[in-house]
Amino acid sequence: MRECLQHRGVVESVDGRIVTVSVERESACAGCHAKGICGVDGQKRVIKVDSDHASMFQPGERVVVALLSTQMGFSSVVWGYVLPLVVMLAVLFGIKAAGGSDGMAAIVSLCSVATYYVVLYVLRHTIERKIKFTIIKE
Repeated sequence: MRECLQHRGVVESVDGRIVTVSVERESACAGCHAKGICGVDGQKRVIKVDSDHASMFQPGERVVVALLSTQMGFSSVVWGYVLPLVVMLAVLFGIKAAGGSDGMAAIVSLCSVATYYVVLYVLRHTIERKIKFTIIKE
């Protein structure tokens, strides 16, 4: 599974401690059961890596970007997909149990998921500190 959490890429830019890397999906990802964690879905993906050694990298250089642990990847899936589903279903069934109409339950549950994602967006910097990528020269 470790191979699924490593991707080859090309450094696009270096700005202070941040190295921006363009990553493309590899053929090995097709059979990986953890490919959803990486977020590489067949298209080019840009990953920003905070590195103490950013000055070692130059634009155009080939590198390997890796997620430090699979637990961080699964945590991302929970925050991005599982919890919003739980919020939506809890609100939906809560309103229905309280005697609300189907239309009202649907609208309020969708608004609750939208609110969840807004809060997640506001807290993105806190979450970014917990999910760390590492970068090494190829």
